Amino acid sequence: MRVETLAVSAALALGVPPALAGQRLEVTLPEAVRRALDVQPAMVQARGDQRNAGAGQRAAFGAFLPTITAGGSSNLASANRYNSLTGQIVTVPSNTSYSGSLTLSYDLFDGFRRFANRSAASATLDAADAEVVNQRAQVTAATQQLFFTALANEELVRVAEAQVQRAKEERQIAVNKFQAGAATRSDTLTATVDLGNAQLALLQAQANLATAEANLGRQVGVDQPVRAVPDTTFPSVPDTAALRTEALESSPQVRQAEAMARAAGAQVGVARSAYWPTFSVSYANGYTGLDSLGRLGVVPWSTTQSYLNNWALRFSLSWTLFNGFSREANQVSASVQRDVAQTQAADARRQVNAQLTQQLAALSTAYAQIGIARANVAAATEALRVQQERYRLGAATLLDELTAEANLTQAEVNQVQARYNYLIARAQLEALVGHSL
Repeated sequence: MRVETLAVSAALALGVPPALAGQRLEVTLPEAVRRALDVQPAMVQARGDQRNAGAGQRAAFGAFLPTITAGGSSNLASANRYNSLTGQIVTVPSNTSYSGSLTLSYDLFDGFRRFANRSAASATLDAADAEVVNQRAQVTAATQQLFFTALANEELVRVAEAQVQRAKEERQIAVNKFQAGAATRSDTLTATVDLGNAQLALLQAQANLATAEANLGRQVGVDQPVRAVPDTTFPSVPDTAALRTEALESSPQVRQAEAMARAAGAQVGVARSAYWPTFSVSYANGYTGLDSLGRLGVVPWSTTQSYLNNWALRFSLSWTLFNGFSREANQVSASVQRDVAQTQAADARRQVNAQLTQQLAALSTAYAQIGIARANVAAATEALRVQQERYRLGAATLLDELTAEANLTQAEVNQVQARYNYLIARAQLEALVGHSL
């Protein structure tokens, strides 16, 4: 069975028409990240929280401004009445009454509630900003991981194709030697089994590639598999000397947790304001009149001389002395939430510190594995060449050659995994610190 036939079979098994198997959408890593940031629900939710927090901050500042209310009404009513002296109904023309008012009210003192709300709104906005940065880093890291997984699986398909090609060559050599009387029929059967295993490995690699490209397509918001286009440059190991101090100060996770702790602390002040009185002032001015002038050619509201003016200036004081311990319950609840938020902020800093240690170790280990895997591939390639030559000369068995071939395949797989383990570890480290390295 030819490799091209295997590819078509895999496409049919995965539900992809062969004519469309080579027409996938291709994206680079920057484009994949940009698409994912536009469509991922977590990112959309973070931006929505940011807008809500901005509106909450405007409302907190607006509480320092007076409340202005305007109103008006028009009432058409019959003026007929019953005259009890004459026993007759007195019919008079109907009239329309108009009224308009403007009211201004302002809380002169509210127990510092507005100041506490403003502090809470500002802290909530800071937390929302940090959430956007954090989600952007997390979505970017997740997209990079799916992107690199797709690239790794594509390279593993090429490794499997090379394995199939080597297995075909080994089988042909075994058949030629058997026909020449220099090998047994067991060698040809063993080589055939090895070729079948290589073909199965290729099918599995193609299935893994299709799955990885489908997952990448979902991540970037399209309903089809997406091929990852590799970058020509391979990033080197970043300088991590001052990374720990920077990460603890700029990590989006730490910033978000600390902002939420500040917001929870401000809510304690909001709850405490219920113990203070509220002192308010309001001013209202209104006019009321009939349309009798309108029948004389005067348009209503063109002048207020014939309307009754009503105005009022009121001062009010409200002080809740006891409300069934509801204030106390709210105060305790706000204090508990503040303590929990502060503890979570401290734990978030420790967590980032621990994760940073883990990611730095994973990054250096993965980079070291790249060089080791490259050397192993070179050694396995040479070992396979030697065993192939020895088998041709009859100095080695087919099992020796198949073992060397399997070692080369595993070395090539390890090399691919080492390269992309390094790239994934680097992406996770960037998500932790909140910026590119």
